[in-house]
Amino acid sequence: MAKVSVGFFSFTEVTDPAEHRSYNAWHQLDHMPEQYPLPGVVFGQRWVSTPACRAARAVDGALLAPIHYVTLYLMGEPLDETLREFRALGEELHAAGRFHEHRRSRLSGPFDVTAMAAAPRVLVSAEAVAFRPNLGVYVVVREPDAGAAAGDTGDTGDTGDGALLGVDGVAGVWTFAAGERFAGHRWRPGRRAVTVCYLDREPLGVAGALGERVVASSTVASPVVFAGPFETITPWHWDWFDQGG
Repeated sequence: MAKVSVGFFSFTEVTDPAEHRSYNAWHQLDHMPEQYPLPGVVFGQRWVSTPACRAARAVDGALLAPIHYVTLYLMGEPLDETLREFRALGEELHAAGRFHEHRRSRLSGPFDVTAMAAAPRVLVSAEAVAFRPNLGVYVVVREPDAGAAAGDTGDTGDTGDGALLGVDGVAGVWTFAAGERFAGHRWRPGRRAVTVCYLDREPLGVAGALGERVVASSTVASPVVFAGPFETITPWHWDWFDQGG
Protein backbone atom coordinates (compact mmCIF):
# COMPACT_ATOMS: atom_id res chain seq x y z
CA MET A 1 0.00 0.00 0.00
CA ALA A 2 1.32 3.46 -0.90
CA LYS A 3 2.46 5.57 2.05
CA VAL A 4 0.65 8.62 0.65
CA SER A 5 -3.09 8.48 -0.03
CA VAL A 6 -4.12 12.17 0.09
CA GLY A 7 -2.82 15.45 -1.23
CA PHE A 8 -3.84 18.64 0.52
CA PHE A 9 -3.72 21.54 -1.95
CA SER A 10 -3.79 25.28 -1.46
CA PHE A 11 -3.96 27.50 -4.55
CA THR A 12 -3.05 30.88 -3.11
CA GLU A 13 -3.22 34.51 -4.17
CA VAL A 14 -1.08 37.15 -2.43
CA THR A 15 -3.38 40.14 -2.27
CA ASP A 16 -0.74 42.87 -1.80
CA PRO A 17 2.01 43.00 -4.47
CA ALA A 18 4.46 44.32 -1.89
CA GLU A 19 4.03 41.30 0.40
CA HIS A 20 5.44 38.42 -1.68
CA ARG A 21 8.77 38.28 0.13
CA SER A 22 7.14 38.38 3.55
CA TYR A 23 4.62 35.74 2.50
CA ASN A 24 7.36 33.38 1.31
CA ALA A 25 9.49 33.93 4.40
CA TRP A 26 6.48 33.21 6.61
CA HIS A 27 5.39 30.10 4.73
CA GLN A 28 8.76 28.43 4.23
CA LEU A 29 10.44 29.37 7.50
CA ASP A 30 7.50 29.34 9.92
CA HIS A 31 4.26 27.85 8.61
CA MET A 32 5.38 24.80 6.62
CA PRO A 33 7.88 23.47 9.19
CA GLU A 34 5.12 23.39 11.80
CA GLN A 35 3.13 20.90 9.70
CA TYR A 36 5.74 18.13 9.77
CA PRO A 37 5.27 17.11 13.42
CA LEU A 38 1.63 16.26 12.61
CA PRO A 39 1.20 12.47 12.52
CA GLY A 40 0.27 11.87 8.87
CA VAL A 41 2.08 14.71 7.08
CA VAL A 42 4.64 12.97 4.89
CA PHE A 43 5.98 15.76 2.66
CA GLY A 44 5.24 19.29 1.53
CA GLN A 45 6.35 21.46 -1.35
CA ARG A 46 5.51 24.87 -2.80
CA TRP A 47 5.72 26.26 -6.33
CA VAL A 48 5.37 29.75 -7.78
CA SER A 49 3.60 31.04 -10.87
CA THR A 50 6.11 33.69 -11.88
CA PRO A 51 5.01 36.42 -14.31
CA ALA A 52 6.49 34.31 -17.14
CA CYS A 53 4.66 31.19 -15.90
CA ARG A 54 1.41 33.14 -15.71
CA ALA A 55 1.84 34.20 -19.34
CA ALA A 56 2.39 30.54 -20.33
CA ARG A 57 -0.87 29.23 -18.84
CA ALA A 58 -2.90 27.26 -21.38
CA VAL A 59 -6.18 27.65 -19.45
CA ASP A 60 -6.85 30.36 -16.89
CA GLY A 61 -10.41 30.21 -15.57
CA ALA A 62 -11.82 32.88 -13.28
CA LEU A 63 -11.49 30.94 -10.00
CA LEU A 64 -7.73 30.35 -10.19
CA ALA A 65 -6.60 33.15 -12.50
CA PRO A 66 -5.39 35.34 -9.57
CA ILE A 67 -3.20 32.69 -7.91
CA HIS A 68 0.55 33.07 -7.44
CA TYR A 69 1.41 29.87 -5.54
CA VAL A 70 0.47 26.22 -5.14
CA THR A 71 1.24 24.29 -1.96
CA LEU A 72 0.86 20.53 -1.77
CA TYR A 73 1.09 18.49 1.42
CA LEU A 74 1.21 14.73 0.95
CA MET A 75 -0.58 12.85 3.73
CA GLY A 76 -1.10 9.30 4.92
CA GLU A 77 -2.66 7.55 7.88
CA PRO A 78 -4.04 8.43 10.37
CA LEU A 79 -5.94 10.73 7.99
CA ASP A 80 -8.83 11.87 10.16
CA GLU A 81 -6.52 12.70 13.06
CA THR A 82 -4.08 14.44 10.74
CA LEU A 83 -6.75 16.63 9.15
CA ARG A 84 -8.21 17.55 12.54
CA GLU A 85 -4.78 18.53 13.85
CA PHE A 86 -3.93 20.29 10.58
CA ARG A 87 -6.97 22.55 10.93
CA ALA A 88 -6.44 23.03 14.68
CA LEU A 89 -2.82 24.03 14.12
CA GLY A 90 -3.86 26.65 11.57
CA GLU A 91 -6.33 28.12 14.04
CA GLU A 92 -3.73 28.08 16.82
CA LEU A 93 -1.11 29.83 14.71
CA HIS A 94 -3.66 32.39 13.53
CA ALA A 95 -4.61 33.16 17.13
CA ALA A 96 -0.93 33.56 17.99
CA GLY A 97 -0.43 36.12 15.22
CA ARG A 98 1.58 33.67 13.13
CA PHE A 99 -0.55 33.75 10.01
CA HIS A 100 0.00 35.88 6.93
CA GLU A 101 -2.75 38.43 6.46
CA HIS A 102 -2.13 39.27 2.78
CA ARG A 103 -3.13 35.91 1.30
CA ARG A 104 -6.30 34.36 -0.05
CA SER A 105 -6.74 30.66 -0.75
CA ARG A 106 -8.74 30.33 -3.96
CA LEU A 107 -9.03 26.54 -3.69
CA SER A 108 -7.94 24.33 -0.83
CA GLY A 109 -8.65 20.98 0.72
CA PRO A 110 -7.81 17.28 0.75
CA PHE A 111 -7.89 15.27 -2.48
CA ASP A 112 -7.57 11.49 -2.77
CA VAL A 113 -4.61 10.23 -4.78
CA THR A 114 -6.20 8.39 -7.70
CA ALA A 115 -3.18 7.49 -9.85
CA MET A 116 0.61 7.63 -9.83
CA ALA A 117 2.93 7.16 -12.80
CA ALA A 118 6.66 7.61 -13.43
CA ALA A 119 8.50 7.95 -16.72
CA PRO A 120 10.62 4.81 -17.26
CA ARG A 121 13.78 6.89 -17.76
CA VAL A 122 13.77 8.22 -14.18
CA LEU A 123 14.06 4.68 -12.72
CA VAL A 124 12.30 5.52 -9.44
CA SER A 125 8.88 4.04 -8.71
CA ALA A 126 5.63 5.87 -9.31
CA GLU A 127 5.18 6.12 -5.53
CA ALA A 128 8.59 7.80 -5.19
CA VAL A 129 8.42 10.31 -8.03
CA ALA A 130 6.83 13.06 -5.89
CA PHE A 131 9.86 12.94 -3.57
CA ARG A 132 12.38 13.21 -6.43
CA PRO A 133 13.86 16.74 -6.79
CA ASN A 134 12.06 18.77 -9.44
CA LEU A 135 12.45 22.09 -11.23
CA GLY A 136 8.74 22.70 -11.12
CA VAL A 137 5.34 21.25 -11.91
CA TYR A 138 2.62 21.60 -14.49
CA VAL A 139 -0.79 21.66 -12.81
CA VAL A 140 -4.14 20.86 -14.42
CA VAL A 141 -7.49 21.38 -12.67
CA ARG A 142 -10.67 19.87 -14.05
CA GLU A 143 -14.20 20.57 -12.88
CA PRO A 144 -16.58 17.80 -13.97
CA ASP A 145 -20.08 18.71 -15.02
CA ALA A 146 -22.55 18.64 -12.13
CA GLY A 147 -24.66 16.14 -14.07
CA ALA A 148 -21.89 13.55 -14.20
CA ALA A 149 -22.32 10.39 -12.17
CA ALA A 150 -21.30 10.57 -8.52
CA GLY A 151 -17.63 9.79 -8.09
CA ASP A 152 -16.89 10.42 -11.76
CA THR A 153 -14.27 13.17 -11.90
CA GLY A 154 -13.88 12.86 -15.63
CA ASP A 155 -10.29 11.62 -15.33
CA THR A 156 -10.11 9.31 -18.32
CA GLY A 157 -6.39 8.66 -18.09
CA ASP A 158 -5.56 11.17 -20.82
CA THR A 159 -3.73 13.21 -18.20
CA GLY A 160 -2.02 10.17 -16.65
CA ASP A 161 0.79 7.99 -17.98
CA GLY A 162 -0.12 8.60 -21.61
CA ALA A 163 -0.28 12.00 -23.23
CA LEU A 164 1.37 14.03 -20.47
CA LEU A 165 3.86 11.45 -19.23
CA GLY A 166 5.23 11.13 -22.75
CA VAL A 167 6.35 14.77 -22.91
CA ASP A 168 10.12 15.21 -22.57
CA GLY A 169 10.83 16.74 -19.18
CA VAL A 170 7.93 15.09 -17.34
CA ALA A 171 9.39 12.78 -14.71
CA GLY A 172 6.06 11.60 -13.37
CA VAL A 173 2.37 12.37 -13.03
CA TRP A 174 0.13 12.10 -9.98
CA THR A 175 -3.61 12.64 -10.16
CA PHE A 176 -5.96 13.61 -7.33
CA ALA A 177 -9.74 13.83 -6.94
CA ALA A 178 -11.89 15.50 -4.30
CA GLY A 179 -14.21 13.20 -2.38
CA GLU A 180 -17.18 13.48 -0.07
CA ARG A 181 -15.45 11.58 2.74
CA PHE A 182 -13.64 14.73 3.87
CA ALA A 183 -16.74 16.90 4.11
CA GLY A 184 -16.79 16.56 7.90
CA HIS A 185 -13.53 18.47 8.07
CA ARG A 186 -15.28 21.52 6.57
CA TRP A 187 -13.14 21.86 3.45
CA ARG A 188 -15.10 22.19 0.23
CA PRO A 189 -12.88 21.39 -2.74
CA GLY A 190 -15.96 20.56 -4.80
CA ARG A 191 -15.77 17.68 -7.27
CA ARG A 192 -12.60 18.87 -8.91
CA ALA A 193 -9.69 16.74 -10.08
CA VAL A 194 -6.06 17.90 -10.04
CA THR A 195 -3.18 16.54 -12.12
CA VAL A 196 0.42 17.33 -11.13
CA CYS A 197 3.21 16.72 -13.64
CA TYR A 198 6.60 16.67 -11.91
CA LEU A 199 9.24 18.29 -14.14
CA ASP A 200 12.99 17.83 -14.46
CA ARG A 201 13.27 20.41 -17.23
CA GLU A 202 12.60 24.11 -16.87
CA PRO A 203 8.82 24.52 -16.66
CA LEU A 204 8.65 27.13 -19.40
CA GLY A 205 10.49 24.75 -21.72
CA VAL A 206 7.76 22.12 -21.52
CA ALA A 207 4.68 24.29 -20.94
CA GLY A 208 3.80 24.60 -24.61
CA ALA A 209 3.77 20.87 -25.34
CA LEU A 210 1.86 20.09 -22.16
CA GLY A 211 -0.65 22.86 -22.75
CA GLU A 212 -1.48 21.55 -26.22
CA ARG A 213 -2.22 18.09 -24.87
CA VAL A 214 -4.26 19.39 -21.96
CA VAL A 215 -6.43 21.62 -24.15
CA ALA A 216 -7.00 18.72 -26.54
CA SER A 217 -8.17 16.50 -23.65
CA SER A 218 -10.71 18.99 -22.26
CA THR A 219 -14.31 17.88 -22.72
CA VAL A 220 -17.74 19.36 -22.12
CA ALA A 221 -18.38 16.84 -19.34
CA SER A 222 -14.98 17.40 -17.72
CA PRO A 223 -13.60 20.78 -18.75
CA VAL A 224 -10.13 21.96 -17.83
CA VAL A 225 -10.51 25.14 -15.76
CA PHE A 226 -6.81 25.74 -15.14
CA ALA A 227 -3.56 24.55 -16.71
CA GLY A 228 -0.15 26.09 -16.26
CA PRO A 229 3.48 25.77 -15.20
CA PHE A 230 5.00 26.60 -11.81
CA GLU A 231 8.63 26.90 -10.72
CA THR A 232 10.03 25.18 -7.64
CA ILE A 233 10.66 27.69 -4.85
CA THR A 234 14.18 27.92 -3.46
CA PRO A 235 14.29 29.35 0.08
CA TRP A 236 15.48 32.97 0.25
CA HIS A 237 15.18 33.40 -3.54
CA TRP A 238 11.90 35.30 -3.58
CA ASP A 239 12.43 38.14 -6.04
CA TRP A 240 9.99 37.25 -8.86
CA PHE A 241 7.52 40.02 -7.99
CA ASP A 242 9.89 42.72 -6.76
CA GLN A 243 8.77 44.96 -9.61
CA GLY A 244 5.13 44.57 -8.56
CA GLY A 245 4.36 41.79 -11.05
